[in-house]
Amino acid sequence: MISKKVISLFTFGVFLIIAGAILKIANNPQASLILAIGLVFELLAALLFIWNKLHKK
Repeated sequence: MISKKVISLFTFGVFLIIAGAILKIANNPQASLILAIGLVFELLAALLFIWNKLHKK
């Protein structure tokens, strides 16, 4: 089962990526920063997921 922390990080990352895409369409200068932070949260969630899978063996 996926931990709540991984789901939370993944969901927040998806939210930031969607928000960044909307801001990109609106030509907001901070859109790239929001997209980058969203990708960092996605990467963190993936790394935590892999870490948990490796340590359960």
